[in-house]
Amino acid sequence: MQKMELLAPAGNMDKMKLAFLYGADAVYLGGKSFGLRAFSDNFSEEELKEAVAYAHSLGKRVHVTVNIFPHNADLKGLPDYLRYLYDIHADAILIADPGIFSIARQFVPDLPIHISTQANTTNWASAKFWYDNGAKRVVMAREVSLKDIKEIHDTVPVELEGFVHGAMCISYSGRCLLSNYFTQNRDSNRGQCVQCCRFKYNVVEEKRPGQYFPVVEDERGTYIFNSKDLCLLPYIPDLYQAGLSSLKIEGRMKSAHYVATVVKVYRQALDAYERDPQHFHVLPEWVAELEKISHRPYTRGFSVSRPTEADQVYSHSSNTQTHEFIGMVRSYDAERHIAWIEQRNYFKLGQTVEFLQPKGTLVQHTIQRIVDDNGQDLDAARHPQQLVGIYMDTPLEPYSMMRREVARHA
Repeated sequence: MQKMELLAPAGNMDKMKLAFLYGADAVYLGGKSFGLRAFSDNFSEEELKEAVAYAHSLGKRVHVTVNIFPHNADLKGLPDYLRYLYDIHADAILIADPGIFSIARQFVPDLPIHISTQANTTNWASAKFWYDNGAKRVVMAREVSLKDIKEIHDTVPVELEGFVHGAMCISYSGRCLLSNYFTQNRDSNRGQCVQCCRFKYNVVEEKRPGQYFPVVEDERGTYIFNSKDLCLLPYIPDLYQAGLSSLKIEGRMKSAHYVATVVKVYRQALDAYERDPQHFHVLPEWVAELEKISHRPYTRGFSVSRPTEADQVYSHSSNTQTHEFIGMVRSYDAERHIAWIEQRNYFKLGQTVEFLQPKGTLVQHTIQRIVDDNGQDLDAARHPQQLVGIYMDTPLEPYSMMRREVARHA
């Protein structure tokens, strides 16, 4: 069985390192230009060089997004940027636009090219076109079923990558015009999407200006704008059998907690399947973990059949999660039995918390003593990024995620 690549988003250097630590084989990230996530932190040229070197020191890979749909002015500086990515040994670049593809083939012919999902590849003929012209991999459009992916795999000897988890664009593979329309100058196809599809809206009827009617959703749903979030965890065997080489997690603008949690779940699932495919089954704790992060209700998207309203329309417009991220473990003092925590949200004595570890099992603990970095007792950790110590007997791995259950309101 060919080992499946687990590909994670990296919005910045810290998230990249967490993705690798929690089990990603590769990350995709963007520079300050030419990518479709202009509002994530992204990487300067020096940071790109550092990121690639760090990944390679771990035996991991870095794919750099160059997947905008450029206007003429956007092409200025592109050849130099592509040469830079080649010189720092980026493992691949993601491209959607044929013009950028042509320039890349001309100036950096030895730099592997992956065709972005934005290119809307939905059939074997398109995949063959890209392969015949030098692409190493094609990222499938989100609208393609696993059955069709299998046919493409059987027809064209190109690597195939598919999304496995995360937000779904409302438009065909993400070619959306809403951001440009509403903001006048923030073009989603040039990296500046403001995610208008996730705003809350009122409807105004043409002949009744000033009267606002809320867009509401009942048990039958509405069909306006955004979908549920994709989750293909139950379909791991089908993803292998379809011939995919890489499973991609969406989320370069998502939190560190999101990246760590989703990567670990899919890492455990892929490892379990590859160890014993005949007896693979989805563990309840994996499903529970995916409920702990901020998300919309999950859907299987187009993977098995064409989605109905039940697959796409959610019953409420806000994200949901069962737990919140409140701290990051920096170190564990085995002699004094103290876990040193960088505070990310308020917590206090008496609260029950849990720790998601990069490799180890989930640890639960009720906080009985907190001290500051001078050893003074505290009743709570009140200040952002404050370093505090929690007395506990169970050792914790560095970069473990500390979280607590979200209070439920009746």
